[in-house]
Amino acid sequence: MTSDHPAVTVLGLGSMGSALATALLDRGHPTTVWNRTAHRAEALAARGARPAATPGKAVTASPLIVACVLDYEALRGVLEPVGGSLEGRTLVNLTSGSPEQARETAAWARSLGAGYLDGAVMTTPPGVGSPEMMFLYSGSPEVFEAHRPTLAALGDPVHLGVDPGLASLYDAALLGLMWSTLTGWLHGTALVGAEKEEATAFTPFAVRWLTAVAGFMTAYAPQVDAGVYPGDDATVDVQIAAIDHLIHAAAARGVDNALPELLKHTMERAGAAGHGSDSYASVIEALRNPEGDR
Repeated sequence: MTSDHPAVTVLGLGSMGSALATALLDRGHPTTVWNRTAHRAEALAARGARPAATPGKAVTASPLIVACVLDYEALRGVLEPVGGSLEGRTLVNLTSGSPEQARETAAWARSLGAGYLDGAVMTTPPGVGSPEMMFLYSGSPEVFEAHRPTLAALGDPVHLGVDPGLASLYDAALLGLMWSTLTGWLHGTALVGAEKEEATAFTPFAVRWLTAVAGFMTAYAPQVDAGVYPGDDATVDVQIAAIDHLIHAAAARGVDNALPELLKHTMERAGAAGHGSDSYASVIEALRNPEGDR
């Protein structure tokens, strides 16, 4: 082990765990790997990884342990029997879960004398190792700074704060944004596709439009924080009228309207709560209070 390429252990060798181990190997980190099904380590061993026969041997092989397993229950099942070996080491948990699970696991790691960071991988396995891809971390700032150079081998390491639950919280929120955006794009693609327009023709316009949408989000964020929504652009009432055109066009072409109908319903709830002349950012009040105005 060298100071600029410290040893790392990777627990869990599914598609994501294997990608993490590969990125570490590619950047010169001595990498120990373990998986419940041992044959998954074979391809990595051919690249120079050191397979460990047991979780205990995997943990003691490195000062930094990166875990990416099925869920938090699986993580604790692997590590609790060898918890004493974590003392003085750092566990970076990239397993998906809830903020509450992250906080509980951070407390458990601290009780064993281990450093802990909870993390979220904001890419698919092929993107691991790219500096363009975000890896979100939360927990001890000191632990994060100590391991930032190693974590940079996986992607752009972003520290969100001391609360260990923040990475999982941001992960859920950002995935919601992704699913909503992709489903909106697919709905639009189905709409223009009903007129024989190809997705490859429509998508450059969708991508360009998302640049403007990003600008709307940036402008609306201070309004959301302040709870003040000046309707000096397009008000909620204007948006309700506009979405009717989308609903009509989709219905006329046999395209499913569940998503725009849901969006219209949410806008109407905001309007009924007194935000009709406010900016679209005021719709957050309907989302924050789902039962209050029904």
